[in-house]
Amino acid sequence: MRRYRGLLLFVLWLFPFLAVAEPVSVHNLRLWQAPDNTRLVFDLSGPVEHQLKVLDPQHIVVEMDNARLQDGLEPLDVSRSYISAVRATDATDGKLRINLDLRRPVRAHSFVLKPYGQYGNRLVVDLYDEVVASAAPEPEPRAAPPARPVLAPKDLVVAIDAGHGGEDPGAIGHRYRTREKDVVLAIARELYKLVATAPGMKPVMIRDGDYYVGLRERVIKAQRHNADVFISIHADSVAGRRAHGSSVYALSLRGATNEQARVLADKENAADLVGGVGFNEKDDLLLKVLVDMTQTAAIGDSLSLGSDVLSSLRGVGSLHYGRVQQAGFMVLKSPRFPSILVETAFISTPNEERKLRDRAFQRRVAQGIFSGLKRAMPRLLARRDNGGTEAVRTAAPAPVLPAPIPSAQAASAGNMLEHVVKPGETLSAIARLYDVHVEALRFINNIHDDDLPVGTRLHIPVRNREM
Repeated sequence: MRRYRGLLLFVLWLFPFLAVAEPVSVHNLRLWQAPDNTRLVFDLSGPVEHQLKVLDPQHIVVEMDNARLQDGLEPLDVSRSYISAVRATDATDGKLRINLDLRRPVRAHSFVLKPYGQYGNRLVVDLYDEVVASAAPEPEPRAAPPARPVLAPKDLVVAIDAGHGGEDPGAIGHRYRTREKDVVLAIARELYKLVATAPGMKPVMIRDGDYYVGLRERVIKAQRHNADVFISIHADSVAGRRAHGSSVYALSLRGATNEQARVLADKENAADLVGGVGFNEKDDLLLKVLVDMTQTAAIGDSLSLGSDVLSSLRGVGSLHYGRVQQAGFMVLKSPRFPSILVETAFISTPNEERKLRDRAFQRRVAQGIFSGLKRAMPRLLARRDNGGTEAVRTAAPAPVLPAPIPSAQAASAGNMLEHVVKPGETLSAIARLYDVHVEALRFINNIHDDDLPVGTRLHIPVRNREM
C-alpha cells in the first residue's frame, strides 16, 4: 500500500509537467519607423520561444512556438515602413507564423524583452535597411531651416538628443497625460532651428521622430557625426506635485552628487529596458565605447558647459538646483566631447506640465539652452582645436606601452588585457603602466574608491596605436 501511495504522489507531482502548457497569447502589435529601421513590437501574455526565418530577400517569417493571436491583427499603417504587408497564420503544429512582405531587402534582428514598467513580455523585430543606414543622408528635422551644407573649419557640431521615444514614452504628466518623449522632441527641434541659423554652428538631431534610439547608440551616432558637444533633453518627474524648476546634469564615474540625482540616473538608464534594446546589441555598442574610454570622459568640460546652460536657464524660470549635478548617466558616457543632460521642468507637477505643453515655453527653454551654448562656444572650439582637454595635458609624446610580463599576470583578451594587482600597486600606477586614463579603469572595472586589494583582476583597454 505504501508503494502505491508513493507512486500516486509521484504521478501527481509529474502531472503539471505532462500537461500541455497554455498557449502564449499575442494581443497587440505596434510599428515604429526610424530613418534606418522599422520596428515591430508584439505584446505577449508570457515568454515565448521564436525563430526568425528569411525565406527570400523580401519575405520574412516570425515563427512563435505554442502561441496564438488573441483577436487577430489590428490594421497597421505600413505606408512609411519597409513592410508592404503583414499576415498571420495559425498552423496545426501549434506555431503562430507572422509573414512579413517587404518592399526591399533588409537585415532582420529579433529579441525578447521581459516585463518592465508599463509593459509585459514583448517580442521585438527590427528590420534594418543597410543601404539607407550607410549611404543616405539623414533627413533634416521637420519645419526646421536646413543647416548650411558647407562646414567651415571653426563650426561647432552640436548633437541634440531628445530623450526617450517610440516604445518608451518617458515620464507622463498626471493632469494632461503629456508624454515626455513628445515635449522634449518639440524643444529639441526648436534648439535645432536656433543652432542651424547661428554662425559657426551645425546641429545634428539624434532622434527626429517617434522611435527609440538605444542609449549607447545615441553616443555613437553623435561620434559618427564628429560632434563637439552633446546635449540630451528631458523632463523630470518625481513623486508628489510640488517639485519645480530646471536642472542640468553631467557624468560622474564615482557616484551621484545626491540621492535624487542617483535615482534619476537609474531611471534614465533603464530606458533601454522600456524602449527595447537586445542584450547582444547593447554589449556590442558598450565595447565600442569602452575602448575609447582610454581617453578622458571630458567631465570637467561638461561641468563648465552645464554651468553656462544653467545660468541661462535661470532667465527662463526657476532652477531646481543652482549648481550642475552629477550621476552615472549612460547617455553621457562619451570620451570625445562634453555631454550634459538638461531636465527642462517637472512634468509630474501640473503647473509645469502645462508649461511644457506650451510652444512659447518650449521656445524659451530652447533659447536658454542655446544662450548657454553660445557662451561656452569659444571654450568648446578651443578644446576641439587643441585635440581635447586630455590632449592638452599630455602634449608630450606618449610613452611606449611596455609589453606585459608574466609577473604582472596580464593576458590578452580581444580588446582588453587582464592585470592582477600586486602588493604596493595603486590604480594610478597601473594606469601609467598601460598608458590609459585612470578614470577609464574606474569605469570599466566599476571601482568607486581607492582601495585596491591584492589579487584584484582588472580589465585594461588596449589603446589603438595606429592613429
